Amino acid sequence: MRRIRRGHVLIALFTAALCVPAAGVGSGTATGSLPTKIGKGEGSLNLIEWPAYADKSFANKFVQQTGCKIHRKDAGSSNQMVALMRTGGGGGGGQYDLVSASGDASLRLILGGDVQPVNINLIPSWKKFVSVFKSPAHNTVKGVHYGVSVQWGPNTLIYNTKRVKPAPTSWAALYSSKYKGKITVPNNPIQIADAALYLMKSKPSLGITDPYELNKSQFDAAVSLLKQQKKLLKRYWNYAADEITSIANGDVTIGATWPYQTLALQAKHVPVKEIIPREGATGWADTWMLAKKAPHPNCAYLWMKYVTTPQVEAKQAIVFGETPVNPKACPFMNKIQAGSCAKYHLNQPLSYYNRIHFWKTPVPDCGNGKKDCMDYNAWQKAWAQITG
Repeated sequence: MRRIRRGHVLIALFTAALCVPAAGVGSGTATGSLPTKIGKGEGSLNLIEWPAYADKSFANKFVQQTGCKIHRKDAGSSNQMVALMRTGGGGGGGQYDLVSASGDASLRLILGGDVQPVNINLIPSWKKFVSVFKSPAHNTVKGVHYGVSVQWGPNTLIYNTKRVKPAPTSWAALYSSKYKGKITVPNNPIQIADAALYLMKSKPSLGITDPYELNKSQFDAAVSLLKQQKKLLKRYWNYAADEITSIANGDVTIGATWPYQTLALQAKHVPVKEIIPREGATGWADTWMLAKKAPHPNCAYLWMKYVTTPQVEAKQAIVFGETPVNPKACPFMNKIQAGSCAKYHLNQPLSYYNRIHFWKTPVPDCGNGKKDCMDYNAWQKAWAQITG
């Protein structure tokens, strides 16, 4: 089952000032400083995860090594993850230890006081991460780390090489009447950022500098573009399997996708190719975040330490169909599945990553001293109007 990555329930953003709580590992109470070591595991680990993010094929060894028995709660959307993290008693829950939050949820959890800072010095593999994933804006605020990055994927442009000619080089193809009735895009409010990214390059007069930080006029321009795009679509896709089927049977010939779908279609000998268009692309990146009231913090730290090692990152990447944040995973990926490191773009230079604008929860504060940006609640409401 692939992640849905879209919400069914509107969850308002907490706009309280950022707090920076900290708990000693194993103490369960705020101490005012980060833990300096990981203690003995408590015997249990409660995870909110994208399905297969703690797959037994690589998690069983962790259980054997640590004695931390994993209890999994699969989530189908970022909104569901946020809601689950708030169960068990007030902000920060109390029922779960970790959540594998995507960038469209992580700042909501930080602003809501649902997660606590982590000491990345207790995660040895962190030093080996691709630099953009060490302290990304979606999980690190004012130098404080609220989790450890784990896997990611770019949102690419896919097209049928026999039916789409000449080969596209711009996202403009998805807003063109040339392919009317043959286009598909994800059903997700964060898709507004894709429109904003295109406008950032095609209409510089709008002054967009970050596709996740949009004032009302910039936001309205992106929404207007998406409303026009809706008339050109064959359908929105909810699951990766939906898009694979639509492209394989010829219903659509061009759209927005992830490498997982491209590789699945190529394996079926469907003539498709994916690109990062000249404007760049958005992308999702996931973070293991520690609940403010995590009942098993030692097991949580042990898991973050374990799951970011190269061997485990490689196994998870192949199981789930995504890309590790640790480039040392490359040879292990290729050993499991020949050529997979390149297929999932882990061997790309830093310039490739710099073209990707990773998901970040839209918040009112755009860093300009004003509160004039549209928050995620507004994005969700607008998306419902666009797709409705």
